[in-house]
Amino acid sequence: MPVFTQPLEPIGSSLALSALVAAIPLALLFVLLGVFKVKAWLAAVIGLVVSILIAIVGWGMPAMMTFSATAEGIFYGAFPIMWILLNAIWVYQLSVITGWFEQLGKLIRSISDDQRILAILIAFCFGALMEALAGFGAPVAISAAMLMAAGMKPLKAAVVSLLANTAPVAFGAMGAPIIALSSVTGIDIHILSQMAGRQTPFVAFVVPLVLVFLVDGMRGVKQTWPVALVAGVVFGVAQFITANFITVEITDVIAALVTIAVVLGMLRFWKPANPLPLDHSSIEETDSAKAASGKLDHYPEITATGGKHLWGAIAPYAIIVAVFSVSQIPAVKAFLLGIGQVKFPWPGLAEIGADGKAASLIMNASGNPVMTTVFTLDHIRATGTLLLLSGIITAIVYKIKPGDAVRAYGSTLKQLRFTIITVLSVLGLAYVMNLSGQTASLGFALASVGSIFALMSPLLGWIGVAITGSDTSANSLFGLLQATAATQAGLSPVLMAASNSSGGVMGKMVSPQNLAVAAAAVGMMNKEGEIFRKVVGWSLVLLAYFTVLVLLQAGPLAWMVPPVTP
Repeated sequence: MPVFTQPLEPIGSSLALSALVAAIPLALLFVLLGVFKVKAWLAAVIGLVVSILIAIVGWGMPAMMTFSATAEGIFYGAFPIMWILLNAIWVYQLSVITGWFEQLGKLIRSISDDQRILAILIAFCFGALMEALAGFGAPVAISAAMLMAAGMKPLKAAVVSLLANTAPVAFGAMGAPIIALSSVTGIDIHILSQMAGRQTPFVAFVVPLVLVFLVDGMRGVKQTWPVALVAGVVFGVAQFITANFITVEITDVIAALVTIAVVLGMLRFWKPANPLPLDHSSIEETDSAKAASGKLDHYPEITATGGKHLWGAIAPYAIIVAVFSVSQIPAVKAFLLGIGQVKFPWPGLAEIGADGKAASLIMNASGNPVMTTVFTLDHIRATGTLLLLSGIITAIVYKIKPGDAVRAYGSTLKQLRFTIITVLSVLGLAYVMNLSGQTASLGFALASVGSIFALMSPLLGWIGVAITGSDTSANSLFGLLQATAATQAGLSPVLMAASNSSGGVMGKMVSPQNLAVAAAAVGMMNKEGEIFRKVVGWSLVLLAYFTVLVLLQAGPLAWMVPPVTP
């Protein structure tokens, strides 16, 4: 089959002009969502169609290859992305039909009835733990559902959960982003972990303060700044210590657990004045809000007290944590990897070579094969599969009838129908842009600015995560480009590569994929644009804040960059 080589300057033989054209699909998607308030699924489909046309007409990608790239992106959107969300929401629905979801809300309110405190404990602390163990969309979906259970309005729960899912992302999914970054750049994983561990704490310091501002404005900041500051500092310090002196895989696990313990301990001796109470009566009438009272009649009223009540309320989330923790035990992880991982060349994009190995049919501008054409199906130990297992265990613990569990699954699938279209279209767009070379043209244009590349590096990571919805994917996409451009500009490749990961996390809250996850979790399907308008400003503000840090680390704070040993 013919080989396609990605052109860098297909439009007018100009890198700048090519980059502007390459940015059209993503810019169009955001404009349709944020300005024209087009439904997310329709905006995503339009963006996908435009990216396909640009790939074929502008970048000269063969039509069959372009459609095959679209199909690969759609399949990746279904598995693992939608597989994760579908099973995460199903676990939540199981607690709804038995009445335990309402009990969880009561339990959460018994810890604190202050929305600002719960934003820190659930979205920031528990969300970080879920990011550490599961990653992808699970932290946003689960923490948003828990905040709604407590009584926070759906829109606020979605926005808070999205914004909280920043500080832990660079070390999420057991260090997957840093591991991927090391593999594509060749830089020692411990050095990259050290550098990221000297950047992300500065994000962690401010995120809890931003959360309480989102929940209650300046009043909230004035009244809760001690606990917000403690949470941010403890999390950041724990990240720094673990990333620099222990190991990258458990950085967020330790940071989250330590922060939860410290915050709960602090609340025993200090509580903010004039709390902002949770109010169920003011919750918007959304599908998910209505489902909160969707207990099935044939399940008995819950009368458990004490330890049984505590366990019943937290059972789904305790089970999720336990299942994911066991899956990370080295022997278990190796076993699941051995029986469950399948790699195969994607039809039309790769083929089996004479040596019996998969060979890509797409080359980047440097003549190297683009390896995303070889698909890895990690179905057994996938996050979604582990969530499915957690749901089955939850159904057994709650003594849910198999028929009810299956009907709840079907109801979840119906609830997510528009979200599925959105996510599949966005991932199709991302794969078309990546495999045709549109993303590379955009990246190389930003990397061609010379000595001021330090200013562009976090932006490049932000774009990567905004397109793909994944810090791991963004590192695989732009990591080597960052390191190469840094060397050419006389900057530290360690600093710039790590900045791709640490800066990219600010783009996760505006990724259409994650917006769709948040909207689905709180029952606001087709209102992703409304959520986007609430978070985009904060995404850009935090990106600018982080860019200042990178500039300082490239200059007067260069001593913070770990040396690369020969």
